[in-house]
Amino acid sequence: MYSKRTGLVLGFHGCDESLRDEVVAKKGIIINQSQNDYDWLGNGAYFWENNYERALQFAIELKANPIKGKEKISKPSVVGAVIDLGYCFDLLDSEYLNLLKIGYDLLEKTYTEYGLVIPKNKNTNSGIDLLLRHLDCAVIQTIHQFNSENKKQAFDSVRGVFFEGNDLYPNAGFKEKNHIQIAIRNPNCIKGYFIPRTMDEKYPKP
Repeated sequence: MYSKRTGLVLGFHGCDESLRDEVVAKKGIIINQSQNDYDWLGNGAYFWENNYERALQFAIELKANPIKGKEKISKPSVVGAVIDLGYCFDLLDSEYLNLLKIGYDLLEKTYTEYGLVIPKNKNTNSGIDLLLRHLDCAVIQTIHQFNSENKKQAFDSVRGVFFEGNDLYPNAGFKEKNHIQIAIRNPNCIKGYFIPRTMDEKYPKP
């Protein structure tokens, strides 16, 4: 009953400046859906929710350390999007956390039946964060596949919170890169793109 998310949110996608300009200037051009098997929220077009700075930081990091399967960055930039999450697989909601566990059980049963090794989330050589989310991606994609095969309503988007980076201070419960991420599966959820503007310092922030 409460699965439809009301209202609009702002999303920010870190990218090369050329892609930003192309997406904003040309009607019908959309940000491609990522389909890597390690994507944190499964297949979808990725945005940082209400977090311009984190999106730009990601683009800067991607330029310095290119990742296979990700776009190449020459001039780090950010494109903004006005998003309606629609029917959202929201992993900040207890209902969908329970569904995620069911998805894992289904994945585990399938892999066991076929004698396959269940994927694992992994870190990289550069840190302790689980940046390669092979398991999480497989679980989420299992749920999407189950919905499709059983003619259930498809999710328009997936939303999750992530705790990433170093502690902000000793014994902190907060990390330096905490964020909410969105994966858009239905491109019609994106109502428009824009180039983020800088604030006019002569006026207060509303």
